[in-house]
Amino acid sequence: MAEKSIGLIELFSIAAGFLVADTMLKAGNVRLILSRSICSGKYMMLIGGEAAVAAGAEAANGCLIDQFVIANVHPDVIVALGRTAPMEPTGALGILESFNVATLLQAADACAKAANVTLMEIRLAMALGGKAFVTLTGDVGSVQAAVAAGRQVMAEAGVLVSAIVISRPHPDVYREVI
Repeated sequence: MAEKSIGLIELFSIAAGFLVADTMLKAGNVRLILSRSICSGKYMMLIGGEAAVAAGAEAANGCLIDQFVIANVHPDVIVALGRTAPMEPTGALGILESFNVATLLQAADACAKAANVTLMEIRLAMALGGKAFVTLTGDVGSVQAAVAAGRQVMAEAGVLVSAIVISRPHPDVYREVI
């Protein structure tokens, strides 16, 4: 099923995470894309669809860290979340790193919409101390424009860790990224 919208809830309680996931799945016609504990004892749920996020946030019982809905998500965001096989890099390498999962996903969507780039992978908080990052590739100008768009989203939210562009990465760097 191709997702037109996604919603995410991030909580500081793992137990509340199971309740919120159940609430969202019962509240609307949505698909659970991801539901898991993440570093620092937090829990996150990502759904395809948007109708259930408000119900999930209400069920969070004070454990809510962040929530969002992207109503018209770029398809590359879903692909990059689930990428399990390496892909061929096409030029420059951009990397954006965030202190939280929700804003990173919003920034990745902004990157994909801002320029002709390919999102290579989105890593969410697992073995990252609760941080998240996205890698993207394309021609240098496009990667610079995409990284600038993502940087703005994360900086406005106060969660930007780093945003870089490597115009001609060494092949060994790409092997480590993917």
